[in-house]
Order: sequence, then C-alpha cells, then structure tokens
Amino acid sequence: MATFVLVPGYWLGAWAWDEVAAPLRAAGHDVHAVTPAGVAERAGEASPDVDVDTHAADILKVVEDGGLTGVVLVAHSGANMAATAAADRVPDRIARVVYVDTGPMPTGLAGIDFHDPEARAALEKQVAEEGEGWRIPVPPFDPDADPVNLAGLSGERLAEMRERGTPQPFGTATQPAARPDPLPDTPRTLIATTIPLAAVRRMGEDGHPIFSAMTGPGWTYRELPTGHWPMFSKPRELAALLDELAALD
Repeated sequence: MATFVLVPGYWLGAWAWDEVAAPLRAAGHDVHAVTPAGVAERAGEASPDVDVDTHAADILKVVEDGGLTGVVLVAHSGANMAATAAADRVPDRIARVVYVDTGPMPTGLAGIDFHDPEARAALEKQVAEEGEGWRIPVPPFDPDADPVNLAGLSGERLAEMRERGTPQPFGTATQPAARPDPLPDTPRTLIATTIPLAAVRRMGEDGHPIFSAMTGPGWTYRELPTGHWPMFSKPRELAALLDELAALD
C-alpha cells in the first residue's frame, strides 16, 4: 500500500480530492490531502507574501511532520510548482511525482509563463483590477466559454466550484522555479487529460521549453481523456490510475 499526498490546483482546497481519496483509502492506501496557505479554509492566511515557497513548505510540513516516506506526490494544475519544489528538496521521501494535466517548469520559468503573451497580459490586468494586485479571482467556470477545460462537469459541480473556490495568491503564479542541478532522479508520471499524449510528446521532441521537461528517462505516461478537473469529472478513474501507479514503486 502507498502513501499519497494530494495537492489541489488554483482556487481549491483539500476538499477537491474527496472523491479520489475515498476509493484510494478503501483500497488500503494512506491518503493526505493538502490545503495550501491562502485558499479554502486557510483563506485567512492569504497575503501578497504567499508564493511557491509558501506552498512548498505546506507540502513539506505534511510529509516531514507526518514522518512520511515512499510518498506518491500528486499535483493538479497550478500545484505543479509547489509540488516540484517540495519533491526536489526531499527526494529521499518521494517515491513518485504524479502531474495531473500539468508538469514541472524548468528553472527560471514561473507558472504564468505557461500562458501565451496575450493570455498572460489579460491575467495580469485582471489581477491588477479585480485582485488588488496580488490575487487571482475565482473564474466564472462557464462551460460555454471554456468547454475543453470544463468538460464532464455537471451544473451542480460547477456551482460548487464557484461557491467554494477562493482567490489564489498571485505569487504562486509569478515566482519562478529554481531547480537543482543535477535534478533528482525521482520517477515522474504525467496523467494527460486535456492534451493528448501524442501532442505532449511531439512538443517535447520539437524542443518546447516546458514540454521538453516532461519527456525523457524517468517519465511514464497515462491518458485520461476528460476536462482539466478529473477529480470532479472522473474521480474513480483517476483514483484507479493512481492506484495502478503506486504499484510501480
């Protein structure tokens, strides 16, 4: 049986993993879902100082204070930055890092760098005008405007995401990665949901600076065709994949 540490992406807390954690626990795994500082029930801790290092420290606190070893560290979406930083700092405690529709950023790049210049400028404008310069507002989660990412989500689930979502500290998107050299040889897995694996591999082979970091030795891949939020759209299928990956370690 494995020890899982589950880290949610932007705007969400540990609650986002409930329907994934339940079948994993039923299978006998030890599961710890993390709520990073500044969101969900920890929204009162939000400030302009909350950044990737803050959230990495939250993950490390769960791992180190709990005496956890052989950890399968699972990061969804924007949690990639903090999870990668945490795994880099305690590689002896991490059996595998699983990236759910996301991946590690190379040294010098921040989460916001995944966006093209136009989308980045729009996000910076929104943060300046609606987020007091340091918070990313909760999106409208409108399936008509964002059908690919929100595929598979019911109206009730979308309403829950709007109601329970909390603004995301912008520092978690703007602090660049500072990865060690050489990189730890921790096994890594990509679970692709919105981008087909063939496209991920093609972009990596073509030298895309982000996708090229998601290829090579130590990587395995799984595909779960759905939207960007598989813990909501296909939670049991995601849990089954995580259960399968735990058996590799």
